[in-house]
Amino acid sequence: MESIENRVAIIGIIVEKSESVEALNAILHEYSSYMIGRMGIPYHELGINIISVAVNAPQSVISALSGKIGRLDGVSAKAAYSNVTSKNGARTDE
Repeated sequence: MESIENRVAIIGIIVEKSESVEALNAILHEYSSYMIGRMGIPYHELGINIISVAVNAPQSVISALSGKIGRLDGVSAKAAYSNVTSKNGARTDE
């Protein structure tokens, strides 16, 4: 059986509507096993929150996560992929 390669990526999230935070946190919790780390910055002057989430997951999982987040009302998400791949957490040479 062939294993699926994981990609390291960062998902940039901008929250413009605080009403969507609960749903956002539920989605992030659902995918928490893929997360490397998370950083949130409140930008009080503009009333938005900026969040970055680092993940190590199959590309399909990263796309699904980013898509679910981006469909939330008042939330934008964009994934940036690294060229680093891994199997079971170990880096693979390309």
